[in-house]
Amino acid sequence: MRFARLKRSVFVCFSCVVLRAITAGAVSPEAVELTPVYINELAEQMRTNNPGLRAAAQRLDAAVANQGSVKVWEDPVTKFGVMGATEMMRANDGDLLYGVEQMLPLFGRAAAEKRMAAAERGVAEVGADYKFQTLRLDLARTLFGVGLAAEEWVIGQEDLAWIEAIAGTVEQKYRAGQATLAEVLQIQNERARRASQLKSQSATVEAGGATLNRLLNRSSTNVWPTFRLPPPATGVLFNQTLIDFALRYEPRSRQLREEIKQADAGLDRTRRGRFPDVGIGVEGRNYSGDGRFRQAMVTVSVSLPWLNRSKYQSSIRRDGLKVEAARKDLEDLELALVEDLRRLTIKIENARRESALYREEIIPRSQTALESARAGWETGRETLRDMLEARRMLLEARVMRARATGEQYQMLSELVLCCGIGDLEALKMLGEGVVDNSGKGQK
Repeated sequence: MRFARLKRSVFVCFSCVVLRAITAGAVSPEAVELTPVYINELAEQMRTNNPGLRAAAQRLDAAVANQGSVKVWEDPVTKFGVMGATEMMRANDGDLLYGVEQMLPLFGRAAAEKRMAAAERGVAEVGADYKFQTLRLDLARTLFGVGLAAEEWVIGQEDLAWIEAIAGTVEQKYRAGQATLAEVLQIQNERARRASQLKSQSATVEAGGATLNRLLNRSSTNVWPTFRLPPPATGVLFNQTLIDFALRYEPRSRQLREEIKQADAGLDRTRRGRFPDVGIGVEGRNYSGDGRFRQAMVTVSVSLPWLNRSKYQSSIRRDGLKVEAARKDLEDLELALVEDLRRLTIKIENARRESALYREEIIPRSQTALESARAGWETGRETLRDMLEARRMLLEARVMRARATGEQYQMLSELVLCCGIGDLEALKMLGEGVVDNSGKGQK
C-alpha cells in the first residue's frame, strides 16, 4: 500500500513537470532565433552563392559591356577595283581604283543607340534586384516555415513524453483492475498517433532544410540548427505613407518603369531609323602601266528610305504599342499592389490578434482545464477520455498560437517585398514599428 502511494506521488510529480514543459512553449535554448540580422546574413550568402543570382549578375555585366560597345562612328569601308577598257582609256583614266567611305553619325542615331543601351542596363539592374528580393522572400518563408515545424515537433515530443507517462499509469491500473481494456487501447492509440505525427513533422523540417541548402547552394548533406520563431510582431497600419513607399520601391514596379524607358528608347531609335543613311567617300585612280596617279573624286552616298515608308510606319506603330502596353502593365500592377498591401496588413493584424488570444486566454484556460481533469482522473472522478480531451485542447491552442506567429512573419516578409525594403526592421522607416521584442504584441 505504501509502495502504491509512493508510485502515485512520483507519477504526480512527473506529470506536473511534463505539464509545465508543455505549457512553457519554449524551444531548446540552443535553437537559433530567426531575427532580421540572421536572415540578412543568410541572404547575403545567398547573393554570392545562388546560381540564379550569379546569372542575374552576369546579365548585368553583359548589359554594362553592351553600353560600352555602342559606336558613334561606323567602321569605314575601303574599296579596291580594276577597270577593264582599251589601253588608251586605261592610260588616260587610270585602271586601278581605290577609296574609302565613311558613314556620318547624323540625325541623332548614335545618341538613340546609347539611350537604348542605358535603358537595357537599367532593366538588367532592377531585374537582378528583383531576382534577389524574390529569392530572399523564399528564404524568409522557408526559414519561418522550418521554425514553425520545429516548434510543432518540440510540442509533439513533449506530448509524447506526457502520453508515455499516462500510458504507464493506465497499464498499471489495468493490471490492478482499476482501468478498462478500452482505456488501455485508447492511450496506446494516442501514443501511436503522436509517434506517427512526429515522423511527419521531422520530415517537414528535413524538407525545409533541403530547400535552404538549394537556395544557398550548400551541400545536400548540410545540417541546419534548430530554428526558433521570434516573439509575435505588432501590426502594420494601412496608410498612405505605406502605399507611396511601395509604389516607389516595389521591385516589380521598378522593373516595369525601366522597361517603359527601354520601350521609349526603342521607339526613338525606330523613328530615327527612317532617316536616310549619309556617307562621304574619297576615291583615287592610278594607271597600272607606269603607276602614276591619274584622278581623284569625292563621293556622297544617300540611302532612299522613302521607298519603305509603310514598313517604317508599321515599325513605329509596333514600338509605340509596346510603350503603351508597358504603361498599362504598370498601372495594373500598382492597383494590384495597393490591394496586396491592404490584404497583407489585415492578415498580419489578424494573426497578431489570434496569437494574443491563444497566449492570454485560451492557453491559460486550457492549462487549468487539463490540471483539473488530471486531478479528477487521479481521484476517479473523471474519465481518461475527459483528460485526453483537455490535453487536445491545450495542444491545439499551442500549435495554433505557433502557426499564427509563423504565418504573421511570412506575411511580413511578403510586405517587405511589396515595399522593396531591406528587412523587417526597415519597416520602422514607414513610421510604424513591427517587431515587438517584449513578445507581448500590440494591444
